[in-house]
Amino acid sequence: MGESGIQQAEPQGIRIRGPVGGGIVATRHAVLSQLDALELQHCIRSAEGVDEAGSYMQFSIDPAQADRWAPAYDTLGLNSALQLGGNTKPAALTREIVVAMLMGPVAFEFPCINELVSAVRIRHNIAQAASKTTLAFHTSQAERPEDCWIYRKDFGFVIRPGVSLLRALAKATQPEVSGTLYSFSCYRATEYVILLGIAEELSRCNPVLYEQLQALWTERPIMSGRFHDVFLREQGSMDAPLPPRYFVPGDRTWFRNPDESSADASGYEGSWVIYLGDGLFSNFWKREQPFTLSSKCLEIYQWRHALFLDAEGEQRIDETKVEALVAAAQNDAHEVERILALMQRYREPRGVYQNGGCLDTTREFARWVCPGTADLVLPKE
Repeated sequence: MGESGIQQAEPQGIRIRGPVGGGIVATRHAVLSQLDALELQHCIRSAEGVDEAGSYMQFSIDPAQADRWAPAYDTLGLNSALQLGGNTKPAALTREIVVAMLMGPVAFEFPCINELVSAVRIRHNIAQAASKTTLAFHTSQAERPEDCWIYRKDFGFVIRPGVSLLRALAKATQPEVSGTLYSFSCYRATEYVILLGIAEELSRCNPVLYEQLQALWTERPIMSGRFHDVFLREQGSMDAPLPPRYFVPGDRTWFRNPDESSADASGYEGSWVIYLGDGLFSNFWKREQPFTLSSKCLEIYQWRHALFLDAEGEQRIDETKVEALVAAAQNDAHEVERILALMQRYREPRGVYQNGGCLDTTREFARWVCPGTADLVLPKE
């Protein structure tokens, strides 16, 4: 039993349902071939099984190898362990995604190999889009490129007829495309980044569903809780948390602000981020300075010391002061150790502020998208 309170178990990896054909060895070869990961053959365990949902084939990293690459499911150092040299090259990012999934503590389930391949590509798309995203910081304003978006009071921002959804999303989030920074919340930004990653894959593997998505976004975009329900699946729970340092590139996760007073400031209840890989998390305000797990925890901890009331009596956070406090703390190893001991705990339930930290117990990622097997179902009204 580790410090997280989770009994260490063997990796569950990837589970493919239904009849695959060709036997376990041939299927393993087909899976790794599709993922361009045949050099992993020597350390892959494979098995067939049957449960209440039917038959399946399961593939995972050998536990001894997994422990060498990511002890206690700590995938934050996986890129270095695999000697990938960072994620600037597409192949390196894909390899990190594949290996992290193969050592998953909870099985990633797919109805076919095609869905697995699409899932890897979507994660790649999301991580890359998140690394390119930069927003203008504002906790209450919202704006979009006017040549791509229209604001409707009842539905929020919709894309203009005839404008590509891919172009509209990229232009709203990526200054290298638009030349401008636009203001919206980090939560909405994660939705745009995830939607862009999914839409890119749909345009490739399921153009019919992509066209339906395009049409929907000209009428009534899906947001917030409904966005989660339609587009995402989730692993982990408060009762059965994922290992605290287990992340796969393309995951969305939440860092909670465990300080009750500063959490009341608008926009500072917590921080939604995308895991980029190589131990880094998205920084939508300064993309050239992505967060590590430690720097994100330090930032959120210092929010409590930068709280003030504005001229209207509203609670605000002084971001300049936060930066100065974080920089000062980073020069004191004992202070960093103290803060991280407090913050790198699992978060408590919403509304509870006692002894929890800021780490979430779950990860969110895209649903299945391929023709015939997709469980991403767009609402008709």
